[in-house]
Amino acid sequence: MPVVFFQDGFKLFFFSNEGDPREPIHIHVRKDAKLAKFWLLPEVRLDDSYGFSARELTKIAKIIDNRKTEIEEAWNDHFES
Repeated sequence: MPVVFFQDGFKLFFFSNEGDPREPIHIHVRKDAKLAKFWLLPEVRLDDSYGFSARELTKIAKIIDNRKTEIEEAWNDHFES
């Protein structure tokens, strides 16, 4: 489970086994027992969420959008190696 980064108590990561065929680029977010999944392309959008408030999801989406390039690079580095 490669962790891309931590920010504001959120852990942003993806799983090494992201399906076969692999799902499009996305990121998982965890904080305590809360979990969410966001797609990155064509724009950042929520796929699934358990436990996060609407306010937290808005904050997470902004974090992801601001660091989208970093997430994409980590995804490509991991899955292309």
